[in-house]
This record gives sequence, C-alpha cells and structure tokens, in this order.
Amino acid sequence: MTAVRRLGAAVALAALSCASPPDPSPSVPEARAVRYLAREVPQWPVKNKCFSCHNNGDAARALHEARRRGLPFDPAALASTDQWLRRPAGWKDNGPPVEYSDKKLATLQFAHALAASDGPRDSLVPAAEQLRGLQEKDGSWAVDADGLPGSPVTYGRLLATVVARRVFIAADRERFAEAIDRADRWLDSRTPVLVLDAAALLYGGRGDVDRCLEIFRRGQTGDGGWGPYVTSPPEVFDTALVLLGLAAHRDRPGAAEMIRRGREFLVRSQHPDGSWPETTRPPGADSYAQRISTTGWALLALLATLQ
Repeated sequence: MTAVRRLGAAVALAALSCASPPDPSPSVPEARAVRYLAREVPQWPVKNKCFSCHNNGDAARALHEARRRGLPFDPAALASTDQWLRRPAGWKDNGPPVEYSDKKLATLQFAHALAASDGPRDSLVPAAEQLRGLQEKDGSWAVDADGLPGSPVTYGRLLATVVARRVFIAADRERFAEAIDRADRWLDSRTPVLVLDAAALLYGGRGDVDRCLEIFRRGQTGDGGWGPYVTSPPEVFDTALVLLGLAAHRDRPGAAEMIRRGREFLVRSQHPDGSWPETTRPPGADSYAQRISTTGWALLALLATLQ
C-alpha cells in the first residue's frame, strides 16, 4: 500500500465515528492542516465580502490537492471559492481594497488555484489569457516584493513566473506555447544563488538540478529546514518550496535524506491547530494572510513528499 493510501486509510478510519462528512484525524500532520484550512478557506469571503489570494488562492489549492490524495473534508469548504474561481472575468472587481491587494499577484494565485481544481476546465483558458496579458517583455511576471526575497503572499519575480508557466501548461500547452517559451527563456537565464530561487526553479521543472541541489545541501540547517539564503535560519515557506522542488528528484544522491529532514522540520513547526507560523519578510511579523498561505504551501510540500 502506498503512503498516500495509508494516510487516506488512517484518516478515514479515524473519521468513522464522526458525523458525515468525516473529520480528519488530529494525529496526522497533513490531516490537521486540512482540518484547519477547511475551516479558514470559506470564512474569508463571508467576513470580508471579497475573495483573497491567501484563503481562496494558495489555501484552496492545497485543499484541492489534499482531496485528490484522499484526505476527507466537507466539500462545502471549497464551494464558494470554486464558484468564484470559475468566473475569472470578475476577479478584477473583488470587493473593497484589502491588505496585499496586488491585482497581478492575485490573478496569479487565483489562476493557480483554478488549475489545481478538479471541476470544469472551461474557465481555465480565460484565466490563462489574463496572465498572458500580464507577461513582461522579457518573459517574466514582475510582482512587488519590496526588494526582499519572495514570501507566501508576494512570491517574487522568479516564483511568479514559474506559477504562470504552470497555469499555461495546465490550460493549453499548445495555445500558450509562445508565452511558455518566453517564460522558459527567462527562467533558463537565471543563475540561482538564493535557496528560494533554486527551489522555485526546480518546482517549475527548470534550472540546473545539480547546482540547485548543491545550494540545498549548503543551505539546510541543523534543524532540517531552509531559509531564503544559504546562511539564513529556517523558515516554513522556504522549506516547503525546497521540498516541492526536491519531490521530483528524490532519486538523486542525498535528496531523500534532505527530504526526510525537511519534512521533520515542518512537522515539528506545525501549531496544534494545524496551521504553521507565518513566514514574513522581514521575519517575525504577525500576519493572518501570510499564515494562511504559509500553511497552504507547507501542506502541499508534505503531500508531495509522502513516501
């Protein structure tokens, strides 16, 4: 039995005594995160009269992946988000201005969540067309990170470009071939120095794998995690993105051990309620938005690296 099936079976067995729909077991890190996000994702539009790129983008994307891998939660948790995501023409008119209301970044995150959904795909092409209109002349997507490394709600230019490319491939590789090619040429011109940039490249299926793995080896801390630089203390978001980059390369020498230690760091860092401490730039700030997105990325990393 695969690890994903074992996890799904354990969660399902633990939920048999619960009312329908079953509630994930609080003893499994992935299931605790699902329970937390399934509560938080639908609350934002109710409380704030708009949809957010943290709750209804990154966090919803993580829930879609959890459902695909057999972790149960109430389908109603995604109902309003999915209805919103399937109307990309309305994304630009999204209620009152709120924190981190970068329209370009919001379009990226909503489109990424839509690409991860398991519903009708007819709205994904219009969403990708919106992204094509935001592509820079050099092939990248420029988002404002205030000169700091990308964060869960700012991404940074390299991760934003990787995300846009992933959306195009999910939407229609042939239709968006020219935009993908321009993105590829820009990504292939990057020489990563930061851990975060190396992780984003591998997550996007680009970059020199050996160089990126060497950056990961130098940057992994004694705690098992990674920060944005090779000399940084570990952060949840950076560790999650490295694990997502490593997931496709676990057969490389040393990669499986890096994954094991990185997973252990994430599990140790998880809060009892299923969330993770937010990764902020600079570190140490208090941000609900960053916490929700950080939790979404951490859950995705744990799911991607299950044995």
